Formats: sequence, structure tokens, C-alpha cells
Amino acid sequence: MKYREDIRNVAIIAHVDHGKTTLVDELLKQSQTLDGHTQLQERAMDSNAIESERGITILAKNTAVEYNGTRINILDTPGHADFGGEVERIMKMVDGVVLVVDAYEGTMPQTRFVLKKALEQKVTPIVVVNKIDKPSARPEHVVDEVLELFIELGADDDQLDFPVVYASALNGTSSDSDNPEDQEPTMAPIFDQIIEHVPAPVDNSDEPLQFQVSLLDYNDYVGRIGIGRVFRGTMKVGDQVALMKLDGSVKNFRVTKIFGFFGLQRVEITEAKAGDLIAVSGMEDIFVGETVADVNHQEALPILHIDEPTLQMTFLVNNSPFAGREGKFVTARKIEERLMAELQTDVSLRVEPIAPDAWTVSGRGELHLSILIENMRREGYELQVSRPEVIEREIEGVKCEPFERVQIDTPEEYMGSVIESLSLRKGEMQDMIHTGNGQIRLIFLAPARGLIGYTTEFLSMTRGYGIMHHTFDQYLPMIQGTIGGRHQGALVSIDTGKATTYSIMSIEERGTVFVEPTTEVYEGMIIGENNRDNDLTVNITKAKQMTNVRSATKDQTSVIKKPKKLTLEESLEFLNEDEYCEVTPESIRLRKQILNKNEREKASKKSKKA
Repeated sequence: MKYREDIRNVAIIAHVDHGKTTLVDELLKQSQTLDGHTQLQERAMDSNAIESERGITILAKNTAVEYNGTRINILDTPGHADFGGEVERIMKMVDGVVLVVDAYEGTMPQTRFVLKKALEQKVTPIVVVNKIDKPSARPEHVVDEVLELFIELGADDDQLDFPVVYASALNGTSSDSDNPEDQEPTMAPIFDQIIEHVPAPVDNSDEPLQFQVSLLDYNDYVGRIGIGRVFRGTMKVGDQVALMKLDGSVKNFRVTKIFGFFGLQRVEITEAKAGDLIAVSGMEDIFVGETVADVNHQEALPILHIDEPTLQMTFLVNNSPFAGREGKFVTARKIEERLMAELQTDVSLRVEPIAPDAWTVSGRGELHLSILIENMRREGYELQVSRPEVIEREIEGVKCEPFERVQIDTPEEYMGSVIESLSLRKGEMQDMIHTGNGQIRLIFLAPARGLIGYTTEFLSMTRGYGIMHHTFDQYLPMIQGTIGGRHQGALVSIDTGKATTYSIMSIEERGTVFVEPTTEVYEGMIIGENNRDNDLTVNITKAKQMTNVRSATKDQTSVIKKPKKLTLEESLEFLNEDEYCEVTPESIRLRKQILNKNEREKASKKSKKA
């Protein structure tokens, strides 16, 4: 069997924030790829604005570097389990993975998640222990943890025999030794291990074509772009090929453009051979998992498995009193078009219309859905969304719900309250590890609905010192009764107008206020959180009565506390069943679904009777 020794296909996988994207930047800089004029910005691979701000990778990106005559195709994958759909499909495109692990934090929930996907596809692993320059680095322990994780996930003997490279991607240094003093200003050890250990693709380019789409892209000039790997044969521009659809139908089309990847550019090429990772345009309705084959040899590759959504929300047209003031796209037609466009590239998303102006949108987690909402508001859309709910499933006649594996790192003094709060949310402790320096690591299995809204409570409980990561684990039989949710009621405006300092001062002792003076509010809008567990209607627009009598003490300068500004994620976590979050390009407001106080009370009495 022939192999293409001039090429290697690898994916870089890791937990969030362990340094994948920074490592890819260094590999780009230190390979013979970029010319001297190219200025590489930090985390060059994170091209989307939200990715750059949050420092997370959302969409898988590919690049290719040249090293000693070998082309290495590198895919930078997301670390969040919410974007696991991307990780899973990428494993089909590559022959090896570089697993990046933080030299202090060690293996984390998402390390486990991405590694499990890689081992299932039987790809060859290489481990890079990153951030070796940290004073708290513990490389030996971390390598042991990685080995334990490999064994736990059922790795075979070949996969267990993985090479380890120690690196500091930020400083651009690496070495085969775990002593930080042996670090050298080069990425050569990583390149060498990739070329030595990752298998070269099989060269069967003289056989009939098979190309499978693993990722989608879209641009206004050429429409849908299918990104994937040529598994067999050769593809040339102008070829007539057969697209084998997921439903079993076959469409013929002509390949109009083929793009290869080099550095940060997509480069137009005229032909691609077995083993190449390419992007192809010319097919309007190509989907992930479909096979492009030779017209005379229509053999489809196995369909890619895509993880099902676990969380859903209702998206609605904004109908608040302030609707249409700040957004450019406010109608049902525009919102539906935008959601349908998102389906073109995001295969883990589901959208179902439930009314002319409402849709159920299902995704892989809160982060997955909140990033879609954030992208929409930045593009000028205005909409309302409901509280996130988990998707229940019936498995073998039993009603089941998604459970998450939760890993918490916290100072020991907060351990008791964390364990207690998660037990109340029906979390079951699986493990407790003392990590030294007064820190403790707790592992729980908890129902996903118990974790909705938990982050804010957790951060205040651990005074911001706690770190929590959770990732979908499995569906288990449903726990009866309500779990989690907000314990406090809301402060709800009874009037429409502008918030005044005078009113805010009188309301402050009742709870936490979310708005500042002169903010416009409407009847039924949530302006704060009550100290107690019931909702309270308040007048936040009342101004101080002016009199012509001067008091002996003169007017005291009014001083109010700084209002608590909620981010989009915090707002979604805050929501109860009878509330909406109104999202516009300029504002995020919380509101009651029924704005009028009397009508709300009537509806609540009715639901109690029922």
C-alpha cells in the first residue's frame, strides 16, 4: 500500500483555555509558512469577534504549515462540550491528534470529552504538556493523570504508547524533557513527533473519488462551501461528480472551485488528491456527512454521527412596549431567515416553528445558544427568549433527562457550602481530591436542569475563587420534582417612565437593583432581584416632591449603590418560567411574560387551581 509521506493531518484538542490556539499560532510562526512580512496577531485562528473577546474557539479552523518538506494540515478545535459536534466530525478528517494539557490544571472535564471522541475514531495521539513555565507546574503528575484517563477511556496498547512533549506556547519554547530549564526556543520537538508518529494518509488517488463533508462554511459569492477530506481518488475543478445526499438521493453537479489551506489563507487549487483537506464550492445544498463520489462509482462513506441537542429555548418576536426601537431586523420573517441561515453551518442546532412568531431552538448547552443570541444581537436583530429547558427523552420506556459531569476546584473553606448546594440540586459526589495549597477538587454527577442558574450562586458562594466546569455525560432516569431554579423573587416595575435616583434609594433595601437612574423602564419589566422569594411590584419612576420649604439639614447628596449589570448568560440563568429576556443590539432587559400586575395575579391564581 502506498502512502503520501509528504502530508500529515492532525487536530489539536484540549480543554478550554489550555492553550490550543496559542500553540497553533506558534506552529505557524515557526514553520516555513508565513513570509517575513506577515504580522501574526495574537490567537490569529480565532477570527470571530466573540471568539477573540472571550478567548474561546467556537468553530473549528484549519490551517496548513510546511515543515522540512512535509505539509502538516492542522485543525484547531473548540474545547467546549457545547461545540462537541465540531470536534466529533473533525476526528474523521485526521490521522492523529495533539492533546494539549495544562501543566498545572491537568486533565479537565473537556479534556476527557475531546479525548474520548479521538480514541473512538482510533487516531494516533501525541501529548503536549503546555504552560511548563508556570511556577505551579507539576508535569510528572499531569502525565500520570493523562495516562490514567487514557486507560479509563479504553485506549488500546498503541494509543497508550504516546510520546510527550513539554512546551510553553506563549513563550514559543518546547523540549522532550520535563525540566523547565531544558526548554528551547523552538517548536521542532512537536513537529518532529507529528511527522514520526502520525500515520501518513494512504495514497489511493488512482481509485474512484470519495470526499466527505465534515464542516460547512458559507460566503455570499460562492454560497455553501463544503470542507472535508478526500478519502480516495482525485478531484479536479470542472469535474462532474455525484453528491450522495443523506436521504439516499443523488445529485450531479460540477466542481466550480477547490480551495486548499496554507497558513491563514485559503488558496485556490486546480486538483486535490487522497489525503488532502480541502474546501469545495458549487453545490447549493450540501450538508455535513454527505459524500461526493465519482459519477460512475457512487459509493457513500458511513454517515457521520452528530450529538443530539440537550437544551432548548423558545425564541419569539419582541413584543415589549419598547419593541422595534433599537433593532434593524425585528419581524418574524427576518428572525426565521437568520435561524435558517444558522442551520446551514451549525449541524448541532435544531429549529422548529411553534407559532407564526415563535420557534423552539435546541442546542448543545447554554453557551451554544447564548453565542447564537449574542451573534444575532450584534447583527442588528431584536428578539425575546424564554428560560432554557433540558430536553427529556424516552429510553426503553423510561423517561430520562441529561446529566452532566461537574468538576469544581475551590479553596477548602468553601467546600461544605458547595457540596450542600449541589446536593440540593440533586448532584451526587463521585470523587474528592486534595490538589495541595489548600485547594480541593470535587467531581459530581448532576442533572443538567439543576445546573441552570447555578453559576452565579456558585461564584458568590466561593467569593469568586471557585472554578467550575461541566460537560454532558449521559441520559439517566428522570428525578421527580423541581430542581434548582431561582430562590429569590423579582422586583417588577409597575409603571412606564424613567428610573429616578429617589426611587432607587427607597427600593435598595428591598433587594438588588439592575438599572441605573434615567434608564427607561416599562410596566412589567424586571428591575431587580427581591431579597425574599416572592415577586414585588415597585414604582421606580417616582420623583421627589419639590417644596418651597428648605430643611434645616439641607438636602443630603443622594448616594446609591452601583446597579448589578447582568450579562446575557447571567440574564438567561436568572429567568423563571413566567419571564422572558428581551435582547436588542443595545439592551438586554428582563420582563414578565404578562406585563400587567392584575392580569399576572389572575393567571397565577388560575395556574394554582389547575
